[in-house]
Amino acid sequence: MAILRKIKNLLRPARVVTAKVSYLAPNNSLEGKRVVVTGGTKGIGYAIAKRFTEEGAKVLITGRNKSELEKVSQELGCYALSLDLTQIESFDSFVNQAIQELGGIDCLVNNAGVSLHESSYKAVSPQGFDLQISTNMRGPFFLTQKVMSHMEQNAVKGNILFISSETGDTVDCRPYGWTKAAINSLVQGLAYYHIKNGIRVNAIAPGVTATAMTGFNPESNLNCSYNPNGRVYLPEEIAEVAVFLLSDVSNCISGQIITCNNGKTINARWK
Repeated sequence: MAILRKIKNLLRPARVVTAKVSYLAPNNSLEGKRVVVTGGTKGIGYAIAKRFTEEGAKVLITGRNKSELEKVSQELGCYALSLDLTQIESFDSFVNQAIQELGGIDCLVNNAGVSLHESSYKAVSPQGFDLQISTNMRGPFFLTQKVMSHMEQNAVKGNILFISSETGDTVDCRPYGWTKAAINSLVQGLAYYHIKNGIRVNAIAPGVTATAMTGFNPESNLNCSYNPNGRVYLPEEIAEVAVFLLSDVSNCISGQIITCNNGKTINARWK
């Protein structure tokens, strides 16, 4: 009987989950801001670039696929430059080109990242280790360093926003989790150091979101039993938080990691 019940459960169709999400109407809250968004051709980066453009910002997106960059930049009406975060020797040239395109840089969104989803620390290879450290931590660190120098030299009252992850709130024995925990620490250190210059630094730490990296398709079933709300989050939801953090409305906020996972990683004693 137990075996029959198990077979029946396996044959039962998966629960279809959709999302009801609200968005603020565009009101030019980022008008005049000149923003670089790394990894802006898809996923969270694309959603952020789209919303920033709608809010009146001049946006420049980056990526490694030139044809994809051209396609998305034409679609969104934004600027685009090729950038590989593992090639830090190209950052001086990139920042100079971005400044020429935008007329300066007020905001940098460090969004691009990679996760190899290793099953355990035993499955981590040296190549995978280096790729994740270089893309998620080393690259954003040195790109931020270059952009910060531009802001300080030109007395820019700017914003740096990192896209972290809920994994940064928990322990991990794989490179992706370490890089996000390190980014969270970096955000607070930079914020404390630079607020005297009028430069704010914050991060968004999303829960599992429907992107190519997580393997969830936002156009299909959003069912995700290990998220508190029973579904994956949408890139557009994260983009709304990004708009708030880069707008002048949030001028009193710096050094904060805004975790967007409905409290999943809170260490509650009654768990």
